[in-house]
Amino acid sequence: MKWFNLSAIWKEISKIRWPKKEDLLVNSVQVIIFTGFFVIYFAICLVVISALLNALGVL
Repeated sequence: MKWFNLSAIWKEISKIRWPKKEDLLVNSVQVIIFTGFFVIYFAICLVVISALLNALGVL
Protein backbone atom coordinates (compact mmCIF):
# COMPACT_ATOMS: atom_id res chain seq x y z
CA MET A 1 0.00 0.00 0.00
CA LYS A 2 2.06 2.90 -1.32
CA TRP A 3 -0.46 5.56 -0.39
CA PHE A 4 -0.49 4.61 3.28
CA ASN A 5 2.45 6.51 4.71
CA LEU A 6 2.71 9.48 7.04
CA SER A 7 3.93 11.96 4.44
CA ALA A 8 0.98 11.19 2.16
CA ILE A 9 -1.43 11.50 5.07
CA TRP A 10 0.00 14.88 6.10
CA LYS A 11 -0.13 16.03 2.47
CA GLU A 12 -3.85 15.17 2.30
CA ILE A 13 -4.54 16.81 5.67
CA SER A 14 -2.92 20.02 4.43
CA LYS A 15 -5.40 20.09 1.52
CA ILE A 16 -8.39 20.23 3.87
CA ARG A 17 -10.20 23.57 3.89
CA TRP A 18 -11.22 24.05 7.49
CA PRO A 19 -14.18 26.39 8.02
CA LYS A 20 -13.54 29.83 9.42
CA LYS A 21 -14.98 30.69 12.81
CA GLU A 22 -17.63 32.96 11.27
CA ASP A 23 -18.72 30.30 8.76
CA LEU A 24 -18.98 27.73 11.52
CA LEU A 25 -21.09 30.09 13.63
CA VAL A 26 -23.45 30.92 10.74
CA ASN A 27 -23.88 27.25 9.82
CA SER A 28 -24.50 26.28 13.45
CA VAL A 29 -27.18 28.95 13.85
CA GLN A 30 -28.83 27.83 10.60
CA VAL A 31 -28.95 24.22 11.81
CA ILE A 32 -30.41 25.24 15.18
CA ILE A 33 -33.11 27.40 13.51
CA PHE A 34 -33.93 24.66 10.99
CA THR A 35 -34.22 22.11 13.81
CA GLY A 36 -36.44 24.51 15.76
CA PHE A 37 -38.82 24.82 12.79
CA PHE A 38 -39.06 21.04 12.58
CA VAL A 39 -39.81 20.81 16.30
CA ILE A 40 -42.60 23.36 15.91
CA TYR A 41 -43.92 21.62 12.77
CA PHE A 42 -44.07 18.19 14.42
CA ALA A 43 -45.61 19.63 17.58
CA ILE A 44 -48.36 21.26 15.50
CA CYS A 45 -48.89 17.99 13.61
CA LEU A 46 -49.16 16.12 16.91
CA VAL A 47 -51.74 18.57 18.25
CA VAL A 48 -53.81 18.46 15.03
CA ILE A 49 -53.75 14.66 14.79
CA SER A 50 -54.60 14.35 18.48
CA ALA A 51 -57.53 16.75 18.07
CA LEU A 52 -58.81 14.83 15.04
CA LEU A 53 -58.59 11.52 16.89
CA ASN A 54 -60.35 13.03 19.89
CA ALA A 55 -63.10 14.37 17.61
CA LEU A 56 -63.54 10.92 16.10
CA GLY A 57 -63.70 9.35 19.55
CA VAL A 58 -60.63 7.18 19.03
CA LEU A 59 -58.74 8.68 21.95
